[in-house]
Amino acid sequence: MKPTAPPVLALTSFPPSAGPRPYYVAGLAEHLARFPHVREPHAHDFYLLIYVTEGAGLHTIDQVTYELRPGSLFFLAPGQVHHWQLPPEVQGYVVFFSAEFYLFRYPGPRLYEYPFFAGVHPPVLYLPPTETELLGLLQRLHAETRAEPPQQAEVVRAYLLLLLELAARHVAAPATGAAALAQQQIRQFGALLNQHYRQQRTVQQYADMLHLTANHLNAVCRRVLNKTASALIHERVVVEAQRLLAHSALSVAQVADELGFDDPSYFGRYFRKYAGLPPEAYRQQHR
Repeated sequence: MKPTAPPVLALTSFPPSAGPRPYYVAGLAEHLARFPHVREPHAHDFYLLIYVTEGAGLHTIDQVTYELRPGSLFFLAPGQVHHWQLPPEVQGYVVFFSAEFYLFRYPGPRLYEYPFFAGVHPPVLYLPPTETELLGLLQRLHAETRAEPPQQAEVVRAYLLLLLELAARHVAAPATGAAALAQQQIRQFGALLNQHYRQQRTVQQYADMLHLTANHLNAVCRRVLNKTASALIHERVVVEAQRLLAHSALSVAQVADELGFDDPSYFGRYFRKYAGLPPEAYRQQHR
């Protein structure tokens, strides 16, 4: 029988050789050798970055499978379920950090607004082979954490800030004026959606939180993402339902309750409408 849910691993599950820290940096091959269980489906209670420099495989995040190849940089937020198929020759870097560690020096909503953490953009960048800026930062960050130099935590935070800010530039060309405002509103919507999708499922509710009209929020989503706000809400709910159905032994009724549906039969109709098949059929296909 499957466990009731995929394990949620804490940062303390990955102790570096130098002792407990609110961050963890390692070579990808070294990390996989020390913790082979991470190849199985699991989630984390922290943020992580994965940069691949050698090898090719597959990386599945929340039921979506992405190609893993040299130059791919993956971003995962707390709670996302992932697993991967990697060859023995894989090389790269992994970086884990808690939100509290980052926000200690860089307060405010910026961490939650990065496009790759907001839930409305793919969680991977495919960087060109000639890219050296982010790779160079990761190499220096890795070297920094091999010992215990003075003020290491401050240096690690600074590297994290640079990595995230420079990575965000690769998502899209910097926007200005109305386009910049629209992208900001999309990021804010994505952050709110990740927080409230279990309780709030109407465009009007999110528009109210953003101090926008429902029509304006829909127009922004169509313009930036070519999807309606309503479609994004339903996608977020269905992704979580798929995660629970595929990786847990919860009954359909329990999944419905977990997602805030009072009526399991209504949840079944909802899931079928937006996923294309009933919950039990989806579970059978993904056992």
